[in-house]
Parts: sequence; structure tokens; C-alpha cells
Amino acid sequence: MKHIFKVGTLIICGLFAAVSCDDFVDIDPRYTQDGDNYFLNPNDYQRALIGAYDLMQTSYLDLWIGEVASDNSIAGGESVTDTQGLHQIDAMTHGGVNNELRGLWRFMYSGVARVNFIFVNKDNIEFADKARIMAEASFLRAYYYFELVKFFGGVPLVIDRNLAPRDVSSIPRASAQEVYAQIESDLQVATEVLEWTVPVKGRITKGAALALLGKVYLYQNKFAESATVLDRVITEGPYDLFDNFETMFRVANESSAETVFDIQYVGSEGGSYGCLVCLEGFAAVGFHGIRGYKGPIYGDGNSYNLPTQDLVDAFEDNDPRLGFSVLDIEAFKAEQTETVEYVQGVGGHTGYYNRKYLKRLDELGPGDNDLTSPVNHKVIRFADVLLMAAEAHNRKPSADNATALAYLNRVRTRPSVNMPALNVTGTALTEAIYHERRVEFAGEGLRFFDLVRTGKATDEIEGFVAGKHELFPIPQDEIDLAGAGWLQNPLY
Repeated sequence: MKHIFKVGTLIICGLFAAVSCDDFVDIDPRYTQDGDNYFLNPNDYQRALIGAYDLMQTSYLDLWIGEVASDNSIAGGESVTDTQGLHQIDAMTHGGVNNELRGLWRFMYSGVARVNFIFVNKDNIEFADKARIMAEASFLRAYYYFELVKFFGGVPLVIDRNLAPRDVSSIPRASAQEVYAQIESDLQVATEVLEWTVPVKGRITKGAALALLGKVYLYQNKFAESATVLDRVITEGPYDLFDNFETMFRVANESSAETVFDIQYVGSEGGSYGCLVCLEGFAAVGFHGIRGYKGPIYGDGNSYNLPTQDLVDAFEDNDPRLGFSVLDIEAFKAEQTETVEYVQGVGGHTGYYNRKYLKRLDELGPGDNDLTSPVNHKVIRFADVLLMAAEAHNRKPSADNATALAYLNRVRTRPSVNMPALNVTGTALTEAIYHERRVEFAGEGLRFFDLVRTGKATDEIEGFVAGKHELFPIPQDEIDLAGAGWLQNPLY
């Protein structure tokens, strides 16, 4: 985020574990400011908000796990011990000791802690832009808790307060319902204050808050509420489907009307493997790159998150989104007039690569360009809003299949996709929406959670155990360090 908000960053510790901060921004001299002499002017609140945005840049974990845990992709990489946690998730053998899951837990709670630090000090002073800053902070807390609840279920719920280490042992796990209630409350605050458009790129908007609220309702099967909120995004917001699916994910098109909520990255600063949370670039892109690649268009990388044949076979005949979403390396190689070379990773090889988030020669960052991609992470697209709204209208108690079908066909028949319109209703329409979500969002990290919330994971994911794998295990180190008697999720 800091290529947009270029000021010094406030260093705030996480809830249960401190997280390293960026090496590439202007930092005030050590010991010159702390919580007792901060939040004394509007700029302090602005800088603290930037710090709260910062943890969203770890979103590569959400994307990876959402694909690798599903039937859409395999972990890949150099070997099965290369990012071993992803391979465990791929095989459904993951447990409470998993670096990727612990990283996600720590990063999200660090984001929560940074937001709470703002709320603890919200009454220090009054100033003109304060309501907007607090609304953005509310959205960020909702986002971090939504990530936590969808991965882990009920989690410790800490609101508007800072905790000393000795206080952690007194915090129980809240129920998932309690966490969702807090998320809804924060997002409702954000939707009431924020505007549809903002002058500063990367800021949260009313549309992002409404879209996330609609998704939160959908994940709880609150279909009527979801339909109402998402209809507002569709009818009131400034959004539309982008006219070129193939180039939608390129840097040049990152501000298109299809983008409802994205996480901003920049390729102008370096980074290192020693601190992935410190990166300004989107790590997923370089890690998805073709291992040992030499040739045109693309750059080499680490061959993670490789699409499966099952995903490829899910596309209908002549659906152009297949070629736009998945790179068939051998077919690509055969089409080129110059030599193309690549290496198959021992961690697995399917012959396919995630083309939406794939390193390209004309979008390279400096230094180790596996870590410095400027490509943004599109978290919610307008197509997602349309298909979520279609599902909500179809599944709500008083089903509105006509509206659901119209939204579905709007996605299918747009000129850059041009698939034939469907004419189905009832459960056939439900299944058509599920199918459309899979092919539309292939490679974007939504598939696992779609399968879980619709009850289809057991049938579609090899090794998935019902009653267990709907949630991921709470990191065992966090349970032990907290000493609060948190029960592990079932069957782990």
C-alpha cells in the first residue's frame, strides 16, 4: 500500500506475535514516539491507518491456500519440502504445526492489533477527516477477522483494546457467530460513511465495504440480506465488467471498472525471502512463475500453485476463459517461433500455470523479481458481485430466479467471453452458478471456500474429511503460547 500513501510508517506490535515491518519506508528515529505521545494530530491517525492497511499485503497466502486446498491446483514448487505447509494442505494432511497457517494467523491478528490501536485512541482529538479514517479502519478489522473466521472458525475476539502478553491467557475463543456479528457491525459502519469513489488510489470505498458485507452474509447462508446488499453494488455503484478478460489482470488495467476491492502492490522496491510480510510486491506472481523458464513473454519463477487437469476439464468447449486463466506450457511452446525452455519442479508438475497471476517480462520489479511484482491482487471483482448476487437471489427463501439468471448471463455473455446464455431455474440454476464461479474465478483463491460453504467439498476434494477439513487447525504454537485453554478444531 505504501506506494500510494508515501509517508512514515507507525510501528505497532501484533496481538499475539510481533511482525517485522518494512525496510523500505521512512521510519522515525527509534524511541521518539510511542502510544503515550501519539495520536496528537490528524497526521498521526493517517499514518496509523497506513500501518493497518499494510498487513493486507500478505494476501498471497489466502490466494494460495484457497486454490491448493481445492481441486483447482496442486502446491508445486521445487520439492515437497519446499513450502512444506502448502504440500500438507494439498494432500489434506495438515495439522496444527504448519508454517503457512501460522503465518496467516499471525499476520491477520497483527492487522487487527494495528486497527485496535487506532480505536483505543479514537477520542484523543477531533478533526475534519476523522469519520472516514475510522470507517476505513472498521473495514480493515472486518477484513482481517473475516480471513480468520473463514479459515479457523471461532477465534479470540479483541475489539477496541490493546493487550499485554499477560492478558492473552484470559481471552477465550469466541463463536463463529460472534465473530461474524462483529464483522457485520464493522462493515455496516464503513458502508454508511465511505464514498463510492475516492481521490487516492487504493483507499477502501463504499462499494468494497458493501461487496464484502454481501460476501459475509453469503458465507452465513443469509441469502436475502446478501441479495439486498449486493444489489446496491450493482445498481448504485460505478462498476461494470471489463471489456477484455485476457488483459484484466495486467498492471495497465488494474484500475478498471471491474475492480471493486483489490490489494495494491508496487514493483519499485526490493525485498527478501527473510521477511515476506515486508514485501511491497505481490509474492504470488513470482512464485507462480515457470521454473527455469527461458523464452518470450513470461519470466522464470518457482512453479507454485499449478492448475490441475480437473480444472481444465471443467471449462465448457470454446470458453475463452480457459486460455486466459490457464497457460498450457507445451501448447505455448509449440506456438512460438523462438526457443522456449523450462524445468519441471519436483514438487509436482501438471503442465499448466496460473496465467492470471504469472510473472511477465514487461512487469518485472527490481532485485529478486520473484518478490517484487507490481501486479495487484483482485480480491472482489464485479463479476464476483454479480455471481454472488445471482446465488443469493436463487437460494433465498423467496427465490427470484429471473434476477439470478440475468446476473449469471451478464457474466457469461459479455463480449470478451461470449458464452451462450442459459435458460435454467431452481436447482439447475444453482448448479450453473456454482460452475460459473469455478471457471470465472479459476486461480483467484475462491474455490476451496466456495466448496466448503456449499457443502460440496467432500465430493470434490480428494482426502477431504467431513467434520474436519471445513476449518483449518489453529496453530498449535499459538494455543501453547496463549495458555488460554483454547480447544483445537475438531479431529486435528
